[in-house]
Amino acid sequence: MSLIHIAWRNFCHRALSSFLTTFSLALGVGLVVLVLSIYGVISEAFTRNASVGYNLVVGPKGSPLQLTLNSVFYLSQPIENLPYTEYMEFLPKDERAAMVSRFGGDPKLAERDGRYAPYIAGGFAIPLALGDYYGEFRVVGTTPDFFTKLKHGPNVDEDFTFSEGRAFKDFSAEHSYFESVVGSRVAKDMKVKLGDQFFPTHGDPSGHGHELGFTVVGILDPTGTPNDRAAFVNLEGFYLMDGHAKPVEADQQSENDDGNLLDEAIDAEESNEAQPETDPTPNANAAASNGVRLVQTGAGESEVGPDSTAPDTAGKRPNEYRLLSIPEREVTSILIRNGNIMFAPGMQNAINEGIRSQAAAPIGEINKLMNLIVGPLLTALLAITGITCAVAAIGILVSIYNSMNDRRRDIAIMRALGARRTTVTSIIIFESCLLYTSPSPRDRG
Repeated sequence: MSLIHIAWRNFCHRALSSFLTTFSLALGVGLVVLVLSIYGVISEAFTRNASVGYNLVVGPKGSPLQLTLNSVFYLSQPIENLPYTEYMEFLPKDERAAMVSRFGGDPKLAERDGRYAPYIAGGFAIPLALGDYYGEFRVVGTTPDFFTKLKHGPNVDEDFTFSEGRAFKDFSAEHSYFESVVGSRVAKDMKVKLGDQFFPTHGDPSGHGHELGFTVVGILDPTGTPNDRAAFVNLEGFYLMDGHAKPVEADQQSENDDGNLLDEAIDAEESNEAQPETDPTPNANAAASNGVRLVQTGAGESEVGPDSTAPDTAGKRPNEYRLLSIPEREVTSILIRNGNIMFAPGMQNAINEGIRSQAAAPIGEINKLMNLIVGPLLTALLAITGITCAVAAIGILVSIYNSMNDRRRDIAIMRALGARRTTVTSIIIFESCLLYTSPSPRDRG
């Protein structure tokens, strides 16, 4: 009979004790492997997701970590909102002038480059507006640049791709400003298909639903980033929903309206010259005297509607919504990528020295989170599992010791029959190995 067979017979003779000892050791080793796996997954997920094509996140003064969790991972709640003019500080003069012309605002905004525009020459600034939910998932108001300029992937060099549909447009004749793109997990959990319409809830998953809905025109391929858990909507449509316009003082709104009225009156007069006399359009003076204002629509047509600081959406066709003026607009945060990464520290310092906004580096904030919170917790779990393994190892030692005491007579007979000490020792070692590697003998039999 071989030594391994003798060790196996001894193992089976104490089946229950051997099984419990083996199970306790397997449990300890399994816990160690599980904790190490969790640590690796969490570290990789946070590190990977913190670098998704931009190097800075700009938002209101407050906690940089909260700003990062909210804007990068779509967790936590927004700190506050920034005026739209803060976003315009990252844009060159021509883009600022186009916004003033389109939305209306202080003409002085169009006379210069944004304060931080030189820092991001060759890069981009993408606004985000948060605060609504689609089920348990965050609704993110942004621009089409989000899908064309941002990258993702291990090397942050992969474009967004769509399993179905396309990216939303700034304006479409079919859906106006109310187009949406959903992440892969949102589409799976909410069972969303192309052409479906959803109505975001305000401020909370259980909050009141908005009357305006967004049509899904695209479903993203899985990216392994927080974007899989978000529903992206056109920023203009986001602003048009109830409660999303920033209240402005009457004199400020009147001043902006007067500036818009002049530009729109010129457009209206040019449009009237091409219209037959049987279809006259009220001129600017008549509109002002009757308490109405000319509204520039998404299709470039002039409509007449009541003057109001809230979006005029009641009874309108898709292309007849009044876009908010610049003073009525706010953004939650801004995603920044510098054209030259060397400019990032200087711009971050310049922003943080101001009194209104702050700039946070996502990777740095996530490393702080890992070092201060997640790391110690995982270390504690690893210590607990290490203790479990030590207890299991001591249990094996005690089990073998008791087994040797119970088999003193057997060992004495083996020695009397000529077995050497090395033979007896080998049997004990083989039995110990069986405790580490073998399942229950009942499973084998």
